[in-house]
Amino acid sequence: MSPDFSKYADGLMPVIVQDAASLEVLMLGFMNEAAFVKTKEEGKVTFYSRSKQRLWTKGETSNNFLIVKDILLDCDQDTLLIKAEPQGPTCHTGDISCFGKDNDSFSLQQLEKVIIDRKNNPSEKSYTASLFAKGINKIAQKVGEEAVEIVIESKDNNDELFLGEAADLMFHYLVLLQAKGFSLADVVKVLEGRHKK
Repeated sequence: MSPDFSKYADGLMPVIVQDAASLEVLMLGFMNEAAFVKTKEEGKVTFYSRSKQRLWTKGETSNNFLIVKDILLDCDQDTLLIKAEPQGPTCHTGDISCFGKDNDSFSLQQLEKVIIDRKNNPSEKSYTASLFAKGINKIAQKVGEEAVEIVIESKDNNDELFLGEAADLMFHYLVLLQAKGFSLADVVKVLEGRHKK
């Protein structure tokens, strides 16, 4: 990978940062060659701050670091895309993205975060929290029930019922993963490993 910083008079290349899990665009920043090298070496996104006139690691004061998962260079070698794992809000306003809540579309990763929150902060009103309270056997049983129901619905021609059962199965599967101490990302890694073979 050889970014061409010489294409810019000030040597500052635009960098798009994207959430590696949800693919949500988090922010746009600029890197010079020194910031790029530091980012690669330390695994935390470092920009060149035009206002501070120095290298600036995102999260150096807030601890809301952007942990690098992948770096891609565009076809002209003059723009970087960094896929990162945010360690908290990316924007100084407290939003996950500098592009605001309108950029916050639903994803399985967001649902997984809600499930984790229900696990860690149980509420009597939460169905999800009630599943965790009943334990792994009840959660596994629910996944089995939903799997049977989707098989039954797949044999009919009611798309709405089929998709409803598919959503129920996915939800309970995500709860089971959390109950076992795993995440959707762990499953994706297994699939990714199989895909490369």
